[in-house]
Amino acid sequence: MLDKTALVLVIIGAINWGLIGLFKFDLVGWLFGGQAAVISRIIFTLVALAGIWCISLLFRRNEVVD
Repeated sequence: MLDKTALVLVIIGAINWGLIGLFKFDLVGWLFGGQAAVISRIIFTLVALAGIWCISLLFRRNEVVD
C-alpha cells in the first residue's frame, strides 16, 4: 500500500514538474494558494519523501507468486 501511495505522489510530482517545464505553470501552487502556502509546502514535502521512498523500488527483488 505504501509503495502505491508513494508512486501516486511521485506521478503527481512528475506531472507538476512537466507543467512547470512546459508552461511555467505550478499546478500544486495554483490549487493550494501559491508555492509559499503551508499546504503547498506540505504537498511538495510529501512528494519529495515519496520520491525518496521510490528509490528503494529500484533495489528490491520482484517476487512472482504463482
